[in-house]
Amino acid sequence: MIRREKEGRGLRVLVVDDSALARRMLCSILEKDPAISRVETATDPYGAVEKIRREVPDVILLDVEMPRMNGLKFLKRIMAQHPLPVVICSALTAGRGDAIAEEALALGAVDIIPKPKAEDAASMDVAGARILDAVHAAAAAENNPVLRGGSLASADAILAASTGRMNLRTQPVVAVAASTGGISTLRFLLENWPRQAPAMVIVQHMPARFTRNFAFDLNTSVACEVKEAEEGDMLREGHVYLAPGNRHTLVERRDRTYRIRLKDGPLVSRHRPSADVFFRSVAVAAGPNAIGVILTGMGDDGVTGLWEMRQAGALTLVQDRESSVVYGMPGEALRRGAGMREVPLSRMAEEILGHCEKNAFPEDSL
Repeated sequence: MIRREKEGRGLRVLVVDDSALARRMLCSILEKDPAISRVETATDPYGAVEKIRREVPDVILLDVEMPRMNGLKFLKRIMAQHPLPVVICSALTAGRGDAIAEEALALGAVDIIPKPKAEDAASMDVAGARILDAVHAAAAAENNPVLRGGSLASADAILAASTGRMNLRTQPVVAVAASTGGISTLRFLLENWPRQAPAMVIVQHMPARFTRNFAFDLNTSVACEVKEAEEGDMLREGHVYLAPGNRHTLVERRDRTYRIRLKDGPLVSRHRPSADVFFRSVAVAAGPNAIGVILTGMGDDGVTGLWEMRQAGALTLVQDRESSVVYGMPGEALRRGAGMREVPLSRMAEEILGHCEKNAFPEDSL
């Protein structure tokens, strides 16, 4: 039987790699962190399954190229049967690295990092810091209470909350947030999103180097125009804007139009971009002219911001359990009253567009 120990313990990490040298290096890095209480290892996915059955880890560090079963196939099974925070740690095959990384993210990996190399001490320190950052961020994605660095920053660190309801009528703004499993989910949503549709802005938890490629890939396969959001972009009908990795993405109103603002600053809810920051900006800028949507994902980033959108008069929807790869974010939003109702992914586009059509008003009334 799968079990977890009581809250308050240190993090437990499972390293799955067929290389004895890689396992030793990773264990050496992880065991130096006082917030990590135990590091287990497995030489392949079959051994990892046995370890997980005895005790569920907080984070899995997973190689890709292994005998008997490769890491991507194992990742797919984990996310289907018992979703856990997984960080891919691999020397990805030359020439196929980007494709493998994008597939891993689509399957639900939280992050992609390179294996450390046994070179000089300085390079090992840099690699070690990157690995520990990824492990702690992955653990936080499942609301693990053992967080390095104390309390988490809230959206207040980036943007003040709204002080009242906004009555100005504008064209609708669709605000969407997704995390684990979001890549395939967003692809399905946008394949059903027509060219003549309200502007949509998306925050997808994704490493910085992948957002531009993901936006480009989507743009070649859907009817609407998809791009990575840039500072000052004006939101236009039929356009979808994907938040760039590692930048907080906000929506700002200019009279009756909206523009993208990009900001640095601390992680909020352990993410940058943070859905909480994003949704708060939409609540402030658009109020009842907005539709907020939380799709599949671990953790609770976006739940507070979605509640603020609902308080500002926006329609707020969450993906239902059956169609979610991971029901953490949408489930928590529904539990806390941030989401007004659940919608299957197959009907999400129809639901959003129906609301926009029902609440449309003549252009000359703006």
